[in-house]
Amino acid sequence: MSVTRRTLVSAPAMGLAGSALAGAAMAQAPSGSTNSPVAAGQGGQPGFYRYKLGDIDITAVHDGQAMRPLEGLIKNAELADVKKAAADAFLPSDALPITFTPMVVRSGGKTILFDAGNGDVGAPTAGKARANLTAAGIDPTKVDIVIVSHFHGDHINGLRLKDGSAVYPNAEIMVPAPEWAFWMDDSKMSAAPEAMKGAFQGVRRVFGPIAKDVKQFEWGKEIAPGITAIDASGHTPGHTAFGLQSAGKSLIHVVDLTNHPRLFAAHPDWAAVFDMDAEKAKTARRRMLDMAATERTQLAFYHAPFPATGHVRREGQGYEFVPVQWVSGT
Repeated sequence: MSVTRRTLVSAPAMGLAGSALAGAAMAQAPSGSTNSPVAAGQGGQPGFYRYKLGDIDITAVHDGQAMRPLEGLIKNAELADVKKAAADAFLPSDALPITFTPMVVRSGGKTILFDAGNGDVGAPTAGKARANLTAAGIDPTKVDIVIVSHFHGDHINGLRLKDGSAVYPNAEIMVPAPEWAFWMDDSKMSAAPEAMKGAFQGVRRVFGPIAKDVKQFEWGKEIAPGITAIDASGHTPGHTAFGLQSAGKSLIHVVDLTNHPRLFAAHPDWAAVFDMDAEKAKTARRRMLDMAATERTQLAFYHAPFPATGHVRREGQGYEFVPVQWVSGT
């Protein structure tokens, strides 16, 4: 079955054909890491991981992680059930380790970054993307396009440093039109609850200086060579997933469709506190995970354990995340 852009954005009943990614992959620790397989005080220091999708080169870039307390994380489940699910997945019983993984693709002669990470305003254990881009040999000044999936701070703060300078000064910035319409609406900002006002202010900090130059894109269209924008809204009003195709190979970058998939793929009806429209997010999550399980399509995630890519298969009422086999360079 041939996968077309039409297939990627079609109704839920239609499948997405695809197969496992082919080609060699290469992993490397960032500059300054020790030669020991375990760095002092922690379980290693992954910096980036390269793999291929047909003729597209993909680099997963580690931006660090942060711990989120389990209490209050899931709006429609009892804490005891959440703790049991975490224990069943061999995760900590008090807090969820949330990993951040921007992704770089080289396609059609363009260097394209998906999301920019936390930058220098996030948790002290995050904000490592720039250093790891350098370790991967990717010069931020030579990134051609930055595609933003949605406007949560861990995806956009890395576009601009605290001092106001742009991290990717020569890149075209592309954002989902529905996301821009929501977060850049002054009336919505004024009406937002106090807890959300900081998020609106963060969006203005990042995009205000470049508002006239930001390019908005629509769902269902090819927005860059081999890359199609897919409606995955619910997590935020304009949350977007991306279908990648090359040489008969397919991958879907589902971004925040799940948070940690060991919990949110296994329990796809759970509503994370981050989901702005929980019912819509659940519908999108089930639709896309079911499609990926049926067609055995490889997925990339923003919050899965590094290198944040793998497959899902049906397991009970949910799905099991099956990470890719890590392949070392030669």
